[in-house]
Amino acid sequence: MSSSPWEPAPLRRVFVVGVGMTKFMRPGAENSRDYPDLAGEAGQKALADAQIPYSAVDQACVGYVFGDSTCGQRAIYHSLGMTGIPIINVNNNCSTGSTALFMARQLIQGGVAECVLALGFEKMSKGSLGIKFSDRTIPTDKHLDVLINKYGLSAHPVAPQMFGYAGKEHMEKYGTKIEHFAKIGWKNHKHSVNNPYSQFQDEYSLDEVMASKKVFDFLTILQCCPTSDGAAAAILASEAFVQKYGLQSKAVEILAQEMMTDLPSSFEEKSIIKMVGFDMSKEAARKCYEKSGLTPNDIDVIELHDCFSTNELLTYEALGLCPEGQGATLVDRGDNTYGGKWVINPSGGLISKGHPLGATVGHTCNPSTLRGKGGRIA
Repeated sequence: MSSSPWEPAPLRRVFVVGVGMTKFMRPGAENSRDYPDLAGEAGQKALADAQIPYSAVDQACVGYVFGDSTCGQRAIYHSLGMTGIPIINVNNNCSTGSTALFMARQLIQGGVAECVLALGFEKMSKGSLGIKFSDRTIPTDKHLDVLINKYGLSAHPVAPQMFGYAGKEHMEKYGTKIEHFAKIGWKNHKHSVNNPYSQFQDEYSLDEVMASKKVFDFLTILQCCPTSDGAAAAILASEAFVQKYGLQSKAVEILAQEMMTDLPSSFEEKSIIKMVGFDMSKEAARKCYEKSGLTPNDIDVIELHDCFSTNELLTYEALGLCPEGQGATLVDRGDNTYGGKWVINPSGGLISKGHPLGATVGHTCNPSTLRGKGGRIA
């Protein structure tokens, strides 16, 4: 018998061969739709984009946060088909959509499946997010302890306080100005004009962004993501599947994808920046760069989690786009938009596009996906 240590089998390459999404909408609007309709549209669009039938899909990973158990089955059965495949439901807060994609990719990487549907949807309530179950421990109680011990907690919605105080800590530590965060909101609204799927497609001046309704402290409503209804889907496939169905011209490889959860620094360093996820974002990015062989200089376009303008600036630093503490300089240089070094959130970001949790990638357990230039099968 060999005395060499156990080594895992090499992982297979994974490709995106089809995508689809709905327009994101304000919850409760007159033309609002239920989740099976939203999910059906996104799934059908992804299958049409891939030019494959639903019967070719081996498994489905379905993400949503607000809904009863097995909504994924109901979302798929009567719009895409009932072929008896495993349908795995995922609930992981703002990273729910990313987690569904992460699971789908792993199924193909490990040789368990050849083609997997990653589907995410959300039908949300109006207004800020609240607690659904008041008779048990909330998952973020220890995170809130960090906030309470440093800045206290008011009656305002909790999420804007967490990310607002993270921005305040950044200003105190590095001299960042309120205007830098406002410029990010201005930039994302400007980008949204070109995205027909965006919940909002209005352009504002910087003064209008700063003078809009205050949500918490310096964070105005035009720097905060709205709640939204919507759905998105991606068809993932192995290299063998791509070749079998002749999808080489449209297949885009996922070169690296990492998922991180909290590290001790989230709680032990008494930092709101760390508490909202800076270190896990930084580590996820580091692993992605390492596995892909790429650096920030190889990336042209970035979509990142701008639940609030403050988090976008923090994520610039976590991704290594600039040294820690210099996110404001990157903003002032215009290196986050067209004509600059990167185009960041060309979709308009969550701030404009909307944030149906299951249908958008996220930060709470921050998966980070990077694609380099090209990325298609030759």
